[in-house]
Amino acid sequence: MISTQNWSDARRLWDYQQMGHEPRPCSVGIGLGSHDLGVADATVDLYRRGMFPLVVFTGDTSRTTEGRMPRGEAEHYRERALELGMPASAILVETNARNTGENVRFSRSLLHDRGVHVSSILLVSKPYEERRVYATARKIWSDVDVVSASTDMQLEEYVDSIGDPRLVLDMLVGAQQRLLLYPERGFTIAQHIPADVLAAYDRLRLEGFVSRLILE
Repeated sequence: MISTQNWSDARRLWDYQQMGHEPRPCSVGIGLGSHDLGVADATVDLYRRGMFPLVVFTGDTSRTTEGRMPRGEAEHYRERALELGMPASAILVETNARNTGENVRFSRSLLHDRGVHVSSILLVSKPYEERRVYATARKIWSDVDVVSASTDMQLEEYVDSIGDPRLVLDMLVGAQQRLLLYPERGFTIAQHIPADVLAAYDRLRLEGFVSRLILE
């Protein structure tokens, strides 16, 4: 059973983990692979709005996606974008990345190899991954401007789209833990985390939403 307090705490994490950036035109878009095809949908919408002329879909598979995306996250994203009418000429695919750092590094290498000049990137991810994706890119690719974006939706809408409330709360807690640990490990830049966000995170951990935590 997920309590009223659990939902309140989850909403606080959800709100914090989004950057609140206003999308603006960038050199390239990068759609980060995951279990959520909505990332591909959001990427196509941003392309149609003129936010970038070219996108890299990046991602291999993970334990979450190996069953539902057997050809790899990036390839399934590409197929979805083509279904939605995005031209193949506007899509590059990077199929080896297995974590966010690799998503950024491998996309940068691919673009360099293709001779694409990049001064700014628009990162498209799941809503609760915006902040970590941003912090990772700022650490790894520090000489470009970075904008984060995702599907504009509330937590409850996202839970309905995934169909597994506990999984979503577990993922929120896991995403928050990484925002705490990864700066110390050199994976991301450090960011201020408000006290009420930390308190919400601690309560959810104590309530058992821990399946997506990593060893500390």
